[in-house]
Formats: sequence, C-alpha cells, structure tokens
Amino acid sequence: MADLTLHATSTFYPVSNKKNKPRLTKERRKIIDEILKINEDTRVHGLALQISENSFSNKILNALKPEKDVDGVTDINLGKLVRGDAHECFVSPVARAVIELLEKSGVNLDGKKVLIVGAHGSLEAALQCLFQKKGSMTMSSQWKTPQLQSKLHKADIVVLGSPKPEEIPLSWIQPGTAVLNCSHDFLSGKLGWGSPSVHSSGLITEGDVSLLAAALRIQNLVSSGRRWLREQQYTRWRLHCLKLQPLSPVPSDIEISRAQTPKAVDVLAKEIGLLADEIEIYGKSKAKVRLSLLERLKDQADGKYVLVAGITPTPLGEGKSTVTIGLVQALTAHLNVNSFACLRQPSQGPTFGVKGGAAGGGYAQVIPMEEFNLHLTGDIHAITAANNLLAAAIDTRILHENTQTDKALYNRLVPLVNGVREFSQIQLARLKKLGINKTDPGTLTEEEISKFARLNIDPATITWQRVLDTNDRFLRKITIGQANTEKGCSRQAQFDIAVASEIMAVLALTDSLTDMKERLGRMVVASDKSGQPITAEDLGVTGALTVLMKDAIKPNLMQTLEGTPVFVHAGPFANIAHGNSSVLADKIALKLVGEEGFVVTEAGFGADIGMEKFFNIKCRASGLVPNVVVLVATVRALKMHGGGPSVTAGVPLKREYTEENIQLVADGCCNLQKQIQIAQLFGVPVVVALNVFKTDTRAEIDLVCELAKRAGAFDAVPCYHWSIGGKGSVDLAWAVREAASKRSRFQFLYDVQLPIVEKIRTIAQAVYGAKDIELSPEAQSKIDRYTQQGFGNLPICMAKTHLSLSHEPDKKGVPRDFILPISDVRASIGAGFIYPLVGMMSTMPGLPTRPCFYDIDLDTETEQVKGLF
Repeated sequence: MADLTLHATSTFYPVSNKKNKPRLTKERRKIIDEILKINEDTRVHGLALQISENSFSNKILNALKPEKDVDGVTDINLGKLVRGDAHECFVSPVARAVIELLEKSGVNLDGKKVLIVGAHGSLEAALQCLFQKKGSMTMSSQWKTPQLQSKLHKADIVVLGSPKPEEIPLSWIQPGTAVLNCSHDFLSGKLGWGSPSVHSSGLITEGDVSLLAAALRIQNLVSSGRRWLREQQYTRWRLHCLKLQPLSPVPSDIEISRAQTPKAVDVLAKEIGLLADEIEIYGKSKAKVRLSLLERLKDQADGKYVLVAGITPTPLGEGKSTVTIGLVQALTAHLNVNSFACLRQPSQGPTFGVKGGAAGGGYAQVIPMEEFNLHLTGDIHAITAANNLLAAAIDTRILHENTQTDKALYNRLVPLVNGVREFSQIQLARLKKLGINKTDPGTLTEEEISKFARLNIDPATITWQRVLDTNDRFLRKITIGQANTEKGCSRQAQFDIAVASEIMAVLALTDSLTDMKERLGRMVVASDKSGQPITAEDLGVTGALTVLMKDAIKPNLMQTLEGTPVFVHAGPFANIAHGNSSVLADKIALKLVGEEGFVVTEAGFGADIGMEKFFNIKCRASGLVPNVVVLVATVRALKMHGGGPSVTAGVPLKREYTEENIQLVADGCCNLQKQIQIAQLFGVPVVVALNVFKTDTRAEIDLVCELAKRAGAFDAVPCYHWSIGGKGSVDLAWAVREAASKRSRFQFLYDVQLPIVEKIRTIAQAVYGAKDIELSPEAQSKIDRYTQQGFGNLPICMAKTHLSLSHEPDKKGVPRDFILPISDVRASIGAGFIYPLVGMMSTMPGLPTRPCFYDIDLDTETEQVKGLF
C-alpha cells in the first residue's frame, strides 16, 4: 500500500449533445472504464462521481464498487438500505442531511406528511426510505404533476429535489411548512436556481443541506478507509470449500481429480484477498500472482510457518505431498483456519519416468492434477531456455575469441550503428568492473580493448551445463562442437535435468525481480586462464536471462480437492539441489493467511536432506522462522528400514509389508527417531504424521506414535486424508496448531563464516551420523579455488543420495561409523551456496525398463489425459 491517505476521486467527462448518440455511448463507456480502473486501485477508498446530467445511466452508477460508493447511488447500497441494513451500506449523504437538519430543527417526523418534489433515482429512493423509517407518510411528485398544488397544500414537509420552475407560485406552499432545498446535484455538480425570494418561516436553504451533505460524504469516506484498514488485519477468508464424496475402494488419483470441478481461479483469488490486477489468469484453473501484492500487504503480520519433511525415502513412498495437502484441507475446510500449501512444480522427467506425478494422492490432491504435472504455466520451460542461452553464450564466446583478433572482436562487440558506436549498459558495467572509467568506445587503448573484449575462458573449468526436462541417460556425457563450422572448438560436456539448473535455484531463493537479476548476473560459469571467475554478467547475458524469467518469478495459484489455495512454484530436486519451493510463494502466502493462519510447505526427500537445506539455505535467504516441522512416516516404509525385504516396482508386496510385524516396525523406528533428532538440532518442535494404509494394524500404528513421542516429538498423529480428505487430518491440524503456539527456538546448524570443509564436516557428522569426511584431490582443489575467489562464506548444499542417511543407497535404518566421500565440489554463486557431491551423484536421471509413459495416453475425442498417477 502506497499510503494510508483517504482519497475521493472526482471524474468529469464533457459530453456532447444528447442527439449525438454514438458519441454519448462512447463517453459513457470511457466513464465506466475509468470507474472500473479506480475500483481496483487500493489507494482510493471512496469514489464520488461528478458527471454531466446527460451521462447518467444505471450502468455507470452500478459500475461503482458498493464499498467505494460514498454517495450511496448503487443498487446494492440502496437495496441494503431498503432491507433495513443501513449499517452495512453507504446511505446518500444528501438524504441523511435532510433528515438530520429537520431533527436538529426540532421537527418531530413521526406522522408527518412529506412531499418529495422533483427528485429522481437514488435520491428519491433514499429520502422515501429514511422518512418512512422515522414514521413519516411520504409522497413523491414531479413538478409537472397535475395535482401538485393540492399535494403541496397538504404537506407538512416539502423536499425540493430539483430546481423549482418559475411558473410554480410560492403561494402553493402553506405558511409554516418546513421546506428543504436539496437541488444541488452532487452527481452533476449543478446548483439549483430556485427563487431567491423565498423567505418562508419554514425554509431550510439549499446551502444548509449542501454543507451538511458534504460533511456526511466525508464521513462515509472515512468509514470506507477505516473498513479498509480493518480488512488489512487478519480476517478469516469467506472461502467456499468444495465438498468431497469419498468412495471406497478409493479410485485412482486422476479419477478423483477429474470427478471434482475446481472453482474458477479468479473466484478463488477473490476469496483469499487478491485484487483483480494482482493475478494473471492461465485458462480456468491456474493464475500467476504478481509480486506487487507484497508491497500492498507489507504491514500485514505473517502467519505460522510449517515445514513438511519425511523419514528417509523408500520405493514404497511416504506421502509428504499428500500430507501437506491433507493438512491444509483440514485446517481451512474443516477448522475454518486460513491456510496455504506451497509446493514445488514437478519435473516432467520423473512424471514420464518412474515416479509419476507429484500432486498428492487419493482425496488430498492439487487439481486439475494433469495441469499440475504437465507444463503448468511454463516456468520450467523458461528456465530451460534461459539456461541454454547462457550455455550457448559460453561456447560461442570461446569460438569467437579463438578465431578473431582483438580489434575484430572489439568491432563486433561494439559495432557502428547508423554512424554511432555506443556501449550497451551491461558493457558499461563490465568496463567499470575492469576499472576502465570510459564511456566513449573510441577512446580505449589497445590494452583496454584486449582486456574488455577477451574473457579468456578456460574450457576445462566450465561448470555450466545444458539442461533438458526429460530423463535421458545418454546425455550424461557428450561431445559438442564437432561440426566443421565450430573450427575445432570441441569439448566434452553433459546435460543435466532442467530442475538441477542453478537458474531454478535462483528462482526458488530470490525475493524480488531486482534480486533475481542480480543473482542471475552473479552466476559463475567458468574461470578464466588466470583462475578468476567468469559470470553471466561478464558474458553480457544478464538482461536477456531476466527477460526470459520475468513471468516465471510469479507464483502459480491452484487449489486442492476441497477448494483451498495452493501455490506451485519452483522445483529444485532435493538430492542435487536444495529441494524446496520458492521463497516468494511462502512470503506471499504468509501475508495472505494473516497472523492466525498457516502456510504449509514441503521439503524434498528425507529430513536429513530437504529439511536441513530448508533451514540452512532457504531460511537464511528468506529470513523467515519456521514454527513447526511435520515429519511424515508410514508403517511399511519403517518396516523396510527395520530390515524388511527389497521392493521391486510392479511386483506385489511381500507379506512382511501387508501383515502385522511389530518387530520390523520397532526396528525401523530408528530412522524416524534419528530424523526427529535432526529437526531438534534446529530448535523446532516436531509433529509426526503417520500416513495410514489399509494394511496397517492398530498395534503397529500405536507403536509408531508411542516411539515417536519417546524420541522427543511434540505429538504423533495417525492421518487418513488419502481415503477421506481433510477430515482425516483434523487431528493432525489440531496438533500442528498447538505446537505452533509454542515459542520458537530456531537456530542454524553452523556459522557460514566457518571454512567450507568445516561446514561440510558439521553436516556429515551432526545430520548424517558420519564418523568423518574424505575429500578427493579434485574436491580439495575446488574448495581452495572457491575460497581464494571469495566464496568461502556461503552455506552448503550437499548433493547426496536420498535413499540413505549415508552415501550408500542400500544402507537403510541409521548407518553408523562411515566415512562420507566428497568426490567433487561445485559453486552456485547466483543461488548462493556451495554444493559438494557425495560419492557418484548423477544430475541427469535415466529412464527405467518400463517408464510411466507406457500408461500415459490422450483420449482424442474428449482430450482427456489418461494414465497419470
């Protein structure tokens, strides 16, 4: 909000003669367009129209938002007045002035005969209503009515709603009659030119009415401003939640999703307090939210901040997304508490590979699930385009520097256009970085030209890879530049999955468009031959990257099966990146839910990976303090950690997982206990959410909850949202609310000023339980280089298998006394972290023998997607 000043806007459009109907229609349309624009301006709290008489129309008057209609002219305000709800609407200031002046003059209105002459529209209706509420008998008449003399003679009170014609004699009005002249037309601004010779003892002049009406209009304006201020405080949303009708057995996810009709996204946006100009609608069920909202709500208190994490993942799945959705459905649809889910956008690699979609499951989903899992609003495609533009710029620069002289290179970088040679803004920034304080391209010396034109990139140090949002193992190692046109500039390279791009991490961690541009410019892509970092800014591509990302920075609004709001934004993997949705989505959601509301966000994979990075990386970047961790577990996943047999996709589960086995559950709870302890390192209370399957027994459920509480969990709650929706997570919602009411003692695990090696060792020992770390020569060399380049004070983002607390995926439970091998160390300077690679980590997944795409199809008649799960 720019300020808290109350504004009244007067809009006047000169209108031509009534006979010019096309012109008149055009002018009216201009007035309506202006009104609609001002309706959405949050700085304006009252709108008073001052328009020519020829422009009056119901369409114009009713274009006004009733809450800004300080003259009480809209049908909605008049309807509320007639219905007896004057306290909920604005009443005509002129009509109120008439009543107040009469009462202050000592006139008892009860039983009086009131004649309203020459009034029309909203004024006539308001006067009649107010007089009748005071017990008066009212009549209305126009000046040309045949019985006017008789009516004037019988009236105790006469209200002149328009100027008196000269042919109407004053003698028609009985001496002593109270006469009020309110013919100053507030809407047209015209004064009533009644006879100035009227001196009846009962006359209250037009000036008296106008002055009081003006004061009452200001009073309405103040009331509007006060109401706006109240609305900026925490209020429960008036959310129309969608009803669920759960079936048993539970149908497939896509059948459930398709059976529910989502609300129109503009309706949802309005319900949660978004203004019309703060959303950009994509189709019927998705919208982007503009960052201007943060400025409008900057004084709004934040809600409670909840993180959903999990035990170490298994092929059986734990259901973190399902718990996240179930929890917000319970909070909002069943406990009437404002809540928002903030999720990552899924990569299409796993969607068509082995994992499938990520919209939740059962009766706790984001809908429409096919739109959630495919393309969404194109953010990942924007990241792919930006990433690959930068990759192309690197190799192209090497080619041109290798094949041109300094002079030829300079002339092409700063060409003569229409006889003028100028540096671009980003080139001027590079000159400043180089210490060359010149702006005229013709004044650089040969040494300065060489220094400016040549980046001298060392190809062996290039860390920036091309990306693709498809699992393709054959792009893990490639050779580029083999065509004759590349003149021998070939090198070995690779593709990463798109969500592993540093640009994705930048998107997830930025807090504004300006900050994103700066981060994109800081991204280090290689070193020069003297060991100095080469950035996107050096390559001159920062502005272009920002242009490609300008829409992707806006969070995507969707909804759950029960019609509660969800932000879907950013999608970095948690094993090869920091694995959390965007800071901006969280910040906007925290403002929208208000002080008593909840924002529930999810961290990828186990608490040892996604949660640790959420605290040490995301919370450092955002400055936000979490209130609660919800730790998700399942009985059957715990059985696997307890030594249960291996699981193969597509093969029926062995009986250890479908029959009661208390010992396996007890043994596997060691992993749950370890993850609880990891959360406690950060001082945040833990609520365990046990995702219940139909094969779980009461004894197994009770055992997990008991052991979780013994390990230090604030509470442990069985959840049934998958089968019945938010109703099945009401107990979890109560537990989270109670835990969030406790004082937060959040703390970071390490000081970023520690040496890189010590920060890595702290995570390995305190979080993973390693005995120590072991650095490869390459990793040690990279650490030395990054420290020398000034990047040693960044947080750490470990790239490690998600399938074990250790570096070995088959080590379940809680491995101990292992040495954690660090094979390589890379830097994401724009995102703001150093990421060590633990063991052999691939940044490009491959397809399995039978990928999900075998089951995905399109019904060409209905255009419905089939086979997503």
